[in-house]
Amino acid sequence: MSVRTRATAWSVGLTVLLALVVVVSAGIGAVTIEPRTVAAILVDAIPVPVGVSTGGSTVLPLVGSVPTPSVEFVSPFDFAASRPARIIVLSVRLPRILLAALVGFALATAGTVMQGFFRNPMADPSIVGVSSGAAVGAVATIVLSLSVPFGLEGAAFVTAVVTAFVVYLIATEDGRTPVATLLLAGVAVQTFLGAVISFLLLQSGESLRQVVFWLMGHLSGATWDEVGMLALVLPLPFLLVLVHARDLNVLLLGEGDAHALGIEVERTKKLLLATASIITAAAVAVSGVIGFVGLVVPHMLRLLVGPDHRVLLPASALAGASFLVATDTIARSGAAEIPVGVVTAAVGAPFFLYLLRTREVHSP
Repeated sequence: MSVRTRATAWSVGLTVLLALVVVVSAGIGAVTIEPRTVAAILVDAIPVPVGVSTGGSTVLPLVGSVPTPSVEFVSPFDFAASRPARIIVLSVRLPRILLAALVGFALATAGTVMQGFFRNPMADPSIVGVSSGAAVGAVATIVLSLSVPFGLEGAAFVTAVVTAFVVYLIATEDGRTPVATLLLAGVAVQTFLGAVISFLLLQSGESLRQVVFWLMGHLSGATWDEVGMLALVLPLPFLLVLVHARDLNVLLLGEGDAHALGIEVERTKKLLLATASIITAAAVAVSGVIGFVGLVVPHMLRLLVGPDHRVLLPASALAGASFLVATDTIARSGAAEIPVGVVTAAVGAPFFLYLLRTREVHSP
């Protein structure tokens, strides 16, 4: 079976799985809604353009010139569902579910890239300090009541990207960025930023609960604006890493062999590091620090689909989306909501220990 066929088959299968998880998740909550009703509501919400509106009448798009035309959209179906059920699914639960899917997609993608980049199964999206950088921006905004463009999310994104850039500058010498040096620089910067976060926590006062909740990772209060922002940021970086999936495969052989095979090693490393950092920064900015998604999901999918990143990248991304939607459903389904980061750690840590004990964790 060709690589393209395998990638397509896994992507289609995992997309179907994600759709099923979304439907089931949207029906779970204080008010239970049957999956078939949820599916009907979601399908009924799909808009279809039917023509051009001219202030009350609809004409075919090709009919003459009309003043200030606008395309009208209608639902192709008319399923019977109560208005409260539609509001619960489309306005209350769906934004959070889609945000969880996008964040899981992003973290799993970044984790796959980082594990291949560092040739280390213990690498995760935050290894170069991106999550710690985002945490500093978010915590500072909350504790100091800062007014910044795009709010807390904007501050977290900017400080995350700046942190990754600083780590890269520290590790780069004479135009080369040794992977080992980059790893050590990331650890050092994370340690320093951890101290900054601890200092801000001491000054947090009444905002301590909000700060801790953010640091644990959460998706409560998700809005369509956050969904739209993440959906706008993710596609280009994901396509870039997907285009360079073959180069990532070659880098697994070592930088010397990669250079001999025609790979521009430093340029490729710079591109992969930048895109993975942007993907992680965007996810962490809207969700807080959610661990284990980018660590465990790539492992699980590598066991299933193999180490070829042309298949592994899309498969891990889709599986990460399903994983986070499922764990967030658990997080919000109890008597009291808990941060989703707590659930991912509770699920991910035992699974990772199982992989260690069965010797399934090894260098890619």
